[in-house]
Amino acid sequence: MSNTLHERLKAATRETHDRLDQRIMAGDIFANTDNFARFLRVQARFHADIAALYDKPELSALIPDLDERRRLTLIAQDLADLGAPAPAHVGKLDGNTPLPEALGWLYVAEGSNVGGAVLFKLASKQLGLSAEHGARHLASHPDGAARHWRAFTQALNEAGLDETSEAHIIAAANQAFATVHGYVAEEFA
Repeated sequence: MSNTLHERLKAATRETHDRLDQRIMAGDIFANTDNFARFLRVQARFHADIAALYDKPELSALIPDLDERRRLTLIAQDLADLGAPAPAHVGKLDGNTPLPEALGWLYVAEGSNVGGAVLFKLASKQLGLSAEHGARHLASHPDGAARHWRAFTQALNEAGLDETSEAHIIAAANQAFATVHGYVAEEFA
């Protein structure tokens, strides 16, 4: 068994995560700005789902710089840069979302920042997008994506949650990955 919650969570969600990555890349998101805008719409829907979590006091006490980790506004700016409409989407989660479920969904959001560094380079190289135009939400945190991710996983590991809470985090993370996969299927249909 893995030593940390983060390691166990990563192992328990690997298959769902890998399926999602493969589906996103099958959408050929760097072929043109229309495909990239579809990807942005997926991101907008997911980040609308979790927007209320950034105002949750329990999470603010646990996660470093939680408020600075929001990306929905950046995604909306990226869509506007490409002349693409933001999706009309009401978030799935609210301020009453239990802490373990919230952590599972945030795990998916924060993990996407690490992969976002790679996507940012591809968006820049293949589409000419940047941190000022079209790819703001993929740009790395000033401290670096890896350091920002480590701060999140350290907070997760130190949360002191029991086995029942851990099972809820894993289930929520898998649900978040599956939700995003559904959005990809809809946007790239």
